[in-house]
Amino acid sequence: MTVLGLGSIGTALAEVLVAAGHRTTVWDGTPGAGEALAGKGAVAAGSAAEAVAASPLVVIRMTTYEVVREVLDSVTAGAFEGRGIVNLTPGSPLHARAAADWARRHGAGYLDGVITATSPPGIGNPGFPVLFSGSRAAFDKHREVLAALGEPVHLGTDTALASVYDTALLGLMWSTLAGWLHGAALVGADGPGGNETATAFTDVADRWLKTVGPLMRSYAEQVDSGQYQGDGITLRLHRSAMDLLVHASELRGVAPDLPELLRELTGRAIEAGHGDDGYARLVEVMRRNDRP
Repeated sequence: MTVLGLGSIGTALAEVLVAAGHRTTVWDGTPGAGEALAGKGAVAAGSAAEAVAASPLVVIRMTTYEVVREVLDSVTAGAFEGRGIVNLTPGSPLHARAAADWARRHGAGYLDGVITATSPPGIGNPGFPVLFSGSRAAFDKHREVLAALGEPVHLGTDTALASVYDTALLGLMWSTLAGWLHGAALVGADGPGGNETATAFTDVADRWLKTVGPLMRSYAEQVDSGQYQGDGITLRLHRSAMDLLVHASELRGVAPDLPELLRELTGRAIEAGHGDDGYARLVEVMRRNDRP
């Protein structure tokens, strides 16, 4: 196994591979960057070419795809023939497809990947999936090694999938955290029922969030079918509740921007004639298919 790039993430990747018993060669453009890892059992290569030649699988974590391309281009083209390349560098779907084309021309099986752990200590934890897209053959061949990095999940052969999932999941994280922070501000503000700590709110919110997963699965079926039945909880009812949230925020001196955004999106769907539909109808507003 070879790891190219020894920033905080690359170093963590190499450490878990060594800990899992895999012979691991490491390289970074910064002189001496691999010395600490060598002390833990890794092999520090003197060049990127030497590192690539040492292993059938090359795991890459650089700052940008441009840097990745510079490093790969510095290695003799034939060196990649028959090898697997796993690129865990953040980038766009276009970057992923360009990298896959490069790998294909050089005879390598290519996987674009995303680490879902939010910090280096989470790398290697099977509770955090590592998402891959691209060559199924490369994924199957190296799955045992990839499992050392986290739960390996192959999304599909379209190389761009991992990148799109990455941005979508980040959006979900930010949206969820924004809602939680707004709630913490609301229950923590002065006034009747207020002055609660964020910890106390989180104890309740954490339990309540268990109801959201089933809702997502139910709504996913509606999104896929294009049928957004209200089942008694219509967009009009949702907007009424959002009105209360905006009002409560204003009364407590909490910025109402987030609930106002939700109310505005819901209002668009209602104005387009979908007030009796369920909440999942808002996906059409986000797709810009619903216009009042």
